[in-house]
Amino acid sequence: MFAIQHFGINKFSVVSIHNRIFSKSFLLLLFVAANSSYSFGQEIKQTEDYGFRHFQIKYKNDPVDILVRSAKDEEKKPKPLLFFCQGSLPIPLIVYDESGGFGTFPFNPDSLSKDYHIAIVGKPFIPVIADIKTLQSDFTYRDSTGNFPANYIQRNLLTYYTSRNLEVIRYLQKQPWITKDKLVVAGHSEGSTIAAKIASQSKKITHLIYASGNPLGRMLTIITQSRHDETDSMQWAENVFKTWQSIVQEPEKMDATKGDTYKATYGFSMPPFSYLEKIKIPVLVCYGTKDEGAVPFNDYLRVEMIRRKKTNFSFNAYFGTEHNYFGLKPDGQTDYDKFNWDKVAMDWLKWLRKN
Repeated sequence: MFAIQHFGINKFSVVSIHNRIFSKSFLLLLFVAANSSYSFGQEIKQTEDYGFRHFQIKYKNDPVDILVRSAKDEEKKPKPLLFFCQGSLPIPLIVYDESGGFGTFPFNPDSLSKDYHIAIVGKPFIPVIADIKTLQSDFTYRDSTGNFPANYIQRNLLTYYTSRNLEVIRYLQKQPWITKDKLVVAGHSEGSTIAAKIASQSKKITHLIYASGNPLGRMLTIITQSRHDETDSMQWAENVFKTWQSIVQEPEKMDATKGDTYKATYGFSMPPFSYLEKIKIPVLVCYGTKDEGAVPFNDYLRVEMIRRKKTNFSFNAYFGTEHNYFGLKPDGQTDYDKFNWDKVAMDWLKWLRKN
């Protein structure tokens, strides 16, 4: 999910690499806090009624759903494109309940739509919009068997998302209301890896925003989180290393019964550092200083970019915040009253205007 960390290890089945489980109340809180500007008090099931334009194209015969957010009455006004890569999990772009609808941007997109048309793409073969009652407690969409759809699993790969998103960008840049002078790609969590990969492969991209990613790859995030939680009797990290050994032996395996496929985890575990370091366009790296699975690796990236005198890299470290930029309580628990995503988005805008 855009702002839900996906890199945990299931401690009841340590061979399963999948997302940590979050309560529906927390997820709903995040949706409401980030997207109150387009939440309505009635049940509406059209994306246009939530302030989006909905486009659909084909990519290798797959339907691809694109939502574009623009400033009110400026839908046709020429502006640059900001393409946002959301994080993990098969979650519809818009979720609604009896009180209204909540979108998948972790921030209020209206702040950025002053300068940009903002685009986001749905997960493969996942509904664009869905009633919360039809989803799981973590907002994920499951098929009639209770599993993630097979068509989604087969495409839930870094290679697929990269090539598909590049095709979407090419499509959007052909629209008369998209200018060609500037092209921003941003991503959070898993989406940061996708964004970085896209930026490394397209010369058209002028700015990259890399938020809450791990420049050394997914597996190190899983190991770091496991070290944090393990005890003398429960040495989780050792089991993670065994799982990684199995993944390396079968990196093309597509069985998803125990979480993400080996192929997906292997792809997202290849260090983005290897292509981040070669990027010459302006790059903004954002992370929370209490994000246990990312902060040491982003600090390392920062040290290395300083050492290499890579002046195109900027860093925003949000003191005392976790993976989703929430603050923490004195006991270390997430303080959901300290929502900082809108500040993060405004900092993006300030950086973009300066660069």
